Amino acid sequence: MSELTAIVLYTLGAGACIPLGGLLANFEKIRPAWLENEFRHAVIAFGGGILVAAVALVLVPEGTHYVGSPLWSVLLFALGGAGFFGMERFLGGRRRESPQFTAMLLDYVPESLALGGAFALGSKSAPLLALFIGLQNLPEGFNAFRELRAGQKSSRGRILLFMLLLVPVGPLVGVLGWAYVSHYEPLLGAVMLLASGGILYLIFQDIAPQAHMQRHWAPPLGAVLGFCLGMLGNNLLLAAA
Repeated sequence: MSELTAIVLYTLGAGACIPLGGLLANFEKIRPAWLENEFRHAVIAFGGGILVAAVALVLVPEGTHYVGSPLWSVLLFALGGAGFFGMERFLGGRRRESPQFTAMLLDYVPESLALGGAFALGSKSAPLLALFIGLQNLPEGFNAFRELRAGQKSSRGRILLFMLLLVPVGPLVGVLGWAYVSHYEPLLGAVMLLASGGILYLIFQDIAPQAHMQRHWAPPLGAVLGFCLGMLGNNLLLAAA
């Protein structure tokens, strides 16, 4: 299998998890109501755990390596957080707050770009990054669908159609990263660190608060489980190296 084919297949698979999550959320509500509420919060926490794992185990270490400067790495990470903060303020000012949907869009594109570049550079963590993207897209798609439906912004069919249209964005951006970004390792590292800072901001601004429930202790375990899956993938990768 050629490198370009691998990029397309990996990004396509990761992107397909978005409408798959939306399709799962399209099923009738779980009964009793308390179980549905706790399950939704657990899914949100699971997605947050996967995002933390992607940042801590892949994006920041790889990004710092490619940038080659600890100081610039910190500055780019901080800039990513500030940039995502500015984007959320802009959307909030226009009354378009959809935290889960926004998080899904804002991390999917830069991660796909970084994935294409990582494959081109022969990074051993590229398949793991693809797995992280897919694992986080599944709960994000689930939660974004429920979020948009709760706000009655669109019909179920229109939401699922839009999610399907997002799937080819990953391969297109991934190929772009493979063709251009990979020739500039510092640029690839900058993309990873900017995405990392933004993702961490979204986790603590939007995802973690939504995962919390008063007098319920099970949902936060979803975050632990999500991070554990990330650790397992990273450890298997290290063992195979």
